[in-house]
Amino acid sequence: MADNITISFDGQEFKTQPGKMLLEAAIESGVYVPYLCYHPGMKPFAACRMCVVSVEGQRGFPTACTTPVADGMKVQTASTEVNDLRRSVMEMIIAEHPSGCLTCHRVDICGPTDVCLRHVSVNDRCVTCPKNERCELKDTVRYLGMNLESPLSYKYREIPLDLADPFYDRDYNLCIVCGRCVNACEQLRGDDAIAFTQRSGRALVGTSFGTSLLESGCEFCGACIDVCPVGALVERDHKWDKPRKVERTICPLCPVGCQMNLEYDGNGTLIRAVPEINSPANQGQACFKGKFGLQFVNDAGRLQTPLVRRDGQLVEATWDEALDVVAARLAEYSGEAFAFLTAPDSTNEEHYLAQKFARTAMKSNNVDQTSNTQPELILGLEQSLGYAGATNPIWDLEKAGCIVVFNSNVTEEHNVAGVPIKRAARKDAKLVVIDSREVELTRYAHVWLRPAPGTEQLLLGGLLKSVIDQGFQKDEWLAENCESPATLQYALSALDLDEIAKKTQVSLADIAEAARLYGEAETSALVYALDNIQPKLARDCVLSLVNLALITGNVGKPGAGIYPMRPGANEQGAWDVGCVPERLPGYRWVSNAEDRQALETLWDSSIPDMPGLGLTHIIEGAASGRVKAMFLIGDSPNLSNGKLGDGLAALDKLEFLVVSDTFLGAAAQRADVVLPRATFDEKDGTFTNLERRIQRLKPGRELPEGGARPEWRVICDVAHKMGAPGFLLMSPSETMDEIARVAPIYARVSYRNLANQGGLVFKTDLKSPQPTQVLYASQEDRGLQWPVRSDGKGTSILYEDGFKERKAEPITPAYVTGEDESDADYPLWFVPGRVLLQQEREIKIIEGRHNSIQRDEFVELNPTDAASLSIEDGANVVVETANGRLAGVALINQAVPVGVVASTALFGQLAVDLQMSEEAEPASRVPGLEIRRARVGKNG
Repeated sequence: MADNITISFDGQEFKTQPGKMLLEAAIESGVYVPYLCYHPGMKPFAACRMCVVSVEGQRGFPTACTTPVADGMKVQTASTEVNDLRRSVMEMIIAEHPSGCLTCHRVDICGPTDVCLRHVSVNDRCVTCPKNERCELKDTVRYLGMNLESPLSYKYREIPLDLADPFYDRDYNLCIVCGRCVNACEQLRGDDAIAFTQRSGRALVGTSFGTSLLESGCEFCGACIDVCPVGALVERDHKWDKPRKVERTICPLCPVGCQMNLEYDGNGTLIRAVPEINSPANQGQACFKGKFGLQFVNDAGRLQTPLVRRDGQLVEATWDEALDVVAARLAEYSGEAFAFLTAPDSTNEEHYLAQKFARTAMKSNNVDQTSNTQPELILGLEQSLGYAGATNPIWDLEKAGCIVVFNSNVTEEHNVAGVPIKRAARKDAKLVVIDSREVELTRYAHVWLRPAPGTEQLLLGGLLKSVIDQGFQKDEWLAENCESPATLQYALSALDLDEIAKKTQVSLADIAEAARLYGEAETSALVYALDNIQPKLARDCVLSLVNLALITGNVGKPGAGIYPMRPGANEQGAWDVGCVPERLPGYRWVSNAEDRQALETLWDSSIPDMPGLGLTHIIEGAASGRVKAMFLIGDSPNLSNGKLGDGLAALDKLEFLVVSDTFLGAAAQRADVVLPRATFDEKDGTFTNLERRIQRLKPGRELPEGGARPEWRVICDVAHKMGAPGFLLMSPSETMDEIARVAPIYARVSYRNLANQGGLVFKTDLKSPQPTQVLYASQEDRGLQWPVRSDGKGTSILYEDGFKERKAEPITPAYVTGEDESDADYPLWFVPGRVLLQQEREIKIIEGRHNSIQRDEFVELNPTDAASLSIEDGANVVVETANGRLAGVALINQAVPVGVVASTALFGQLAVDLQMSEEAEPASRVPGLEIRRARVGKNG
């Protein structure tokens, strides 16, 4: 890094780094310079002219956001001349913005229903604006000390309000055309849903395509709202409410681990979620789930008191009564007759206590999470490399020269992790997508490999062979870091690329191009899920992906690595602390006597030595009568979406079921005891995200006495009533201290150490006008990425010093196709897709109170299948699966594999469905893109 330079602001000297702009240097130095178009993380734009300054030796008044710092530079930020110029510019801004209250001395005591004694119209009043007292423009006018009267008169634009699109409202009468929303959409998100437009020759902001966000490719992330300085863009829910308290915590809806600043009103109601700009996991970004999907915590239908089944009916009971029933009934079961299933949003402390309770009090290793439907996602990674987690930080992806995304709908299921991928692809990085489905990232891909379902593992073998055939293997690195790499290379040499291309229906040219892009890049990263991979192929697919990284030396360095996309928000943490059937905390083995003994001594209790049942087998065991009693946390959609068969019917077979949940869902309705569960914003604890980062959850409101409780407390209470030792833990902090003692990768993790991983960031006087995200960002919380080093610091990149303790092991999998799942009734594969935008397609917006999309859906078929079914291009057809049907228009497409019928929907329709959903927690039940057996016929 270059040496620091010295500049002075208003006569006071500060140190800064070369290459920064004056405004950045001022902010970091604690010197306030007003601005309305700049926002941290975006390129300087110089649209508002509020940040003009005076620089000694320079003519005029340059904008601080576009002027680079120079050694010895002397800057005046608040001279009379500078502020006079700012006031003149502000007069022009407020000439096109409602300003009746901006300079009124009574604005602080005037309410929205008061009669204005100055006869200011409703449209011109700040007190009727949803951003009142949260408005940067208003605060900047006050800072500048604007006069009561302006020579310029305000004229209302009379632009119709846009109130019918999902989640947020747009009032461009309030827009000051600062450009922040446009730049946030493009620069921060890699999208183009919002653009500069014009009306009657005047510059404005609007949708980039069409008139509705539903047709412009909006992903409803809310980034534009978070940067808007005025009331032009605001969340619809609690639109006019003002925060009285702000608490930072972790979003519980996916494993990215986004830090969110939650705003509460005076009654403790959650009114808004603002992503934390200095969070290392999300860097100020959120998604449609985290931004708009957390309101379930306010739902009036939440359970408030325990319920116990008496005479076949669930009736209210006290906590003591309910816990007595639970303790007495569970005492009747032990061993494999009992199972404990935690929720994906249970904290690390709760996962730990759950598995400890099952193993010590109930003598059962039948423990798992309801999201862990694909444990193979991580097993091959651990077996080959050593650690069961992503090797690199999420935002390292933006540094990659090439990114391969395998079978993962990242932009929907792990949305913020998709942001650095899109940003990298829009720069110089190459993107390879391997997926049968058309997902959003295929629009950014340089190469899209579209294999026939069931041939994914064979395709990965072809990719590996092509990498070697083109000479991209790193022989020296392999020899130093890997065991027997020649064995894998020998096995790959036997593969026939022509046969692979034939079976996968991916051309040799595309396979070679994807291999070239990945192999020749200086750094390449792998992002993968197992969304539609057959169980038989799952582990081998992971092994192949790991081998691809090892052969090219893309492990242990920035911009490279491997990222497993887990489905559960805290699934990583659950595995870490042993909430899986065959593992103890810290990835010790249940079947290893030495590992068990270490914990038996600490826990003062024996542990069963046989690995327990995992999630799928627990549900099967409940259905067969093998599992007779269950403690279930939450109501997982996996119980009803077919991933676990008929999971709800299996629960009906249990002799005793206790459910801890926030709502009386389908699982709770079947329970013998229902315990009201605290929501994520009422909990203290930690999550571990997909990049191994341990972060604090902090409660934003207190739990009412006698109401919902966090499961860590419930587990301890039940264990205490059953006489089980080792559960007299008074707080999650003490539980984490115990985890740190038993799990080596969590050694030295404590709440105190977590609190020390950060510090003050923005030094500006918080009384000065600031963007909301900046106001909330004075304190940085970085968390800790395990394993934690002896100095108490985390490990950002695994294996950065090579494989010192044990070499990596490239394991040769079987390169085969999946099981033949042909079905006479459903002879084809239905492959659904979903993207933000299809500009080439005609779309009609049905306007109303809530906008919706109307268009004919295309049903794509290969010419071979179309001919065999006598279906012509443009014919009306219907696709039927065991789960439903889809009517559409046939589109004959050579790119679709033989045996596949595909249809790609718009994300906007999903947004509409979520907005209209009557589910208590719709954001946690977003339907995935599952490939199913299907048949196609003519419609009518």
